[in-house]
Amino acid sequence: MSLLFIDWHPSEVIFSVGVLSVRWYALGWLGGVFIAYLLAAWIFRREGIDPALDRRGNRVPTGKFEPLVIYCFIGMLVGARLGHCLFYEPGYYLTSLRGVLEMLLPIGIAPDSWAVTFKGYAGLASHGGVVGLIAALLLYVRRTGLSAWWVLDVIGVVAAAPSCCIRLGNLMNSEIVGKPTSLPWGFLFHLPEDLSAYGHYIPRHPAQLYEALAYLAILVVTLVVYVRHNPGSATPGRARLGTGFYFGLCLALIFTFRFFVEFLKEVQGGADDGSTALDMGQMLSLPFVALGLWCMLGSPGAKHPSAG
Repeated sequence: MSLLFIDWHPSEVIFSVGVLSVRWYALGWLGGVFIAYLLAAWIFRREGIDPALDRRGNRVPTGKFEPLVIYCFIGMLVGARLGHCLFYEPGYYLTSLRGVLEMLLPIGIAPDSWAVTFKGYAGLASHGGVVGLIAALLLYVRRTGLSAWWVLDVIGVVAAAPSCCIRLGNLMNSEIVGKPTSLPWGFLFHLPEDLSAYGHYIPRHPAQLYEALAYLAILVVTLVVYVRHNPGSATPGRARLGTGFYFGLCLALIFTFRFFVEFLKEVQGGADDGSTALDMGQMLSLPFVALGLWCMLGSPGAKHPSAG
């Protein structure tokens, strides 16, 4: 076997303190949200929303930014969890009380004794996370009075950051692996099914890394376009925050790449059994691509954050 292949078998756990463990996937989630938080705070400040300038030219906090983080985090987590359970494994989570409890709570329940163990949310779906995020943002704009399209555009500028970090967490967990490959950068994931089927570990596409790098590139693109087309709050044009352009750009780029990279991934299991021409991830991506193109080309939003 070629020595060019990358032997990949890191531990899922970074370190443990007592019964609590810090895992790469959780770090990816939190790290991605933190980067998005910093970028969104910069945009709110740059656009004069929070803090805003008073009549004397002093910056005054308005209290509009901080709630956004809470709404986004809860919306993404709840949506991603429900999306995984309903889209990929409905037969498990919706057919018993044990499944319903495991869907809603970060626990595992033994089928014979009902012994409960804490295991976190093992299974989160990005498509569900987007739906949950949008729902949370609609609640947020009702509270703050900001334009829904302006807020969605801010999220569109920064959303690729957590997407990138989450896929790096998947890579560290050796999950969502790619199909076998002979390319020199193939990863030797230590999968028990490979060992039993082939007698050794086989090189596979690091699909998680492909996605992480693509989302990093998308983040750079959205930030560059934002900076170039939004030098001030009165700048006209389709690429102004509040038009829906950035929300659409993010959706179109992320889910177009997601659609094509799925061809390199192994079947994820559950309801996604490989019996259809397109897998579940691809079928769920198409509506988001269509929505993204509509937002980009139609510019359905307003021009200023205060315009609801």
